[in-house]
Amino acid sequence: MPPEPAAREIGSEFHWDPAVLTGGGLPGWLPSRRELFATGCGALRALLRLLAPGGRLHVPSYFCMGVAEALAECLPVTYYRQLPDGRGPRWETLRTRPGDVVLAQNLFGREDGAGWAAWIGAHPAIPVIEDHSHDPFSGWARTSTAAYAVASLRKTLPVPDGGLLWSPVGRELPGTEGPESQGAAEKLAAMLLKGGWLAGQPVPKESFRALQRRGEGTLLGSAGPASTVTAAVLPMLDVSGIRAAGSRNVEAVRTGLYGRTKYGRSGRDSDAAPFRLPLALPSESDRDALLVRLAENAIFAPVHWRQDRRGWWSGDHEAAAWADRMLTLPVDHRCSPGDVCRIVDVVTEFTAQASRESKTGHIIRA
Repeated sequence: MPPEPAAREIGSEFHWDPAVLTGGGLPGWLPSRRELFATGCGALRALLRLLAPGGRLHVPSYFCMGVAEALAECLPVTYYRQLPDGRGPRWETLRTRPGDVVLAQNLFGREDGAGWAAWIGAHPAIPVIEDHSHDPFSGWARTSTAAYAVASLRKTLPVPDGGLLWSPVGRELPGTEGPESQGAAEKLAAMLLKGGWLAGQPVPKESFRALQRRGEGTLLGSAGPASTVTAAVLPMLDVSGIRAAGSRNVEAVRTGLYGRTKYGRSGRDSDAAPFRLPLALPSESDRDALLVRLAENAIFAPVHWRQDRRGWWSGDHEAAAWADRMLTLPVDHRCSPGDVCRIVDVVTEFTAQASRESKTGHIIRA
């Protein structure tokens, strides 16, 4: 059943919350030589223009296709297989040659980086750029030996923009390009209005949703500097607390759904903070039905990431098949214990109902 009108919204874009301004900021292990772009995609594009490689960019086949398409404007993109099955990259599909660049990713913040460290050691002439957007401050990020590392901060922190770029081995970095993006100001306005709406003020929801959409469109791929607001707020954010709270909530939802408290994979980074909670359903129609059920209960789950086989996609049918079945439960630092219980209840009820209606049953993997 749909919730009462006053049901607390879970997920969607961050709102402005002064309660997280308790200090701490970015971790001290980050090198002082770093650049703060408006977006992670913009940072990657600026870096590729600086490197001007003569070869190709190798991108994971389970990845944001919008970013891959934007990077293809800088150099040809090819794909190696990495799926959301916990097995990491399929190294035999990563076939590089001189002049190539590789984009690695800590998918859903669940990787330990050991495989990439070994690959980098065996291929010193190939620059590797690690994407740590799903867990910018993990043990892997801290101990990275890659040429470059990037993180889109607005994926995990309540800031309107921000793409952090650094070189773990001290290589030259590109500078930002042009002025701040107007999109960040639109996103900030949306965050402020959403904060008022969540507090019960008479703010029309569509007013901040329209600003969010417009701001994200304006911000898309910007290689300009991070907004003044983001640059000023980052040193005052309780970054470690935000990260730890999200990790606890992920484990609480997983325990509620599966009765276990540990994400089991041998060798996982002990300092990893899982990004939200990805689920794989039996089919695309099941996934879409659960998206609807969650939304009916004011739980707004994103999809990471759709692949349009008639448009820009990886060409990896297995990766696209996973993308058809995946959604991500919006479990982050904003979730209260009651929110955690509501997420568990809705998913459990959906799964039970689907199992009753299907002879084969419906198993959801996290």
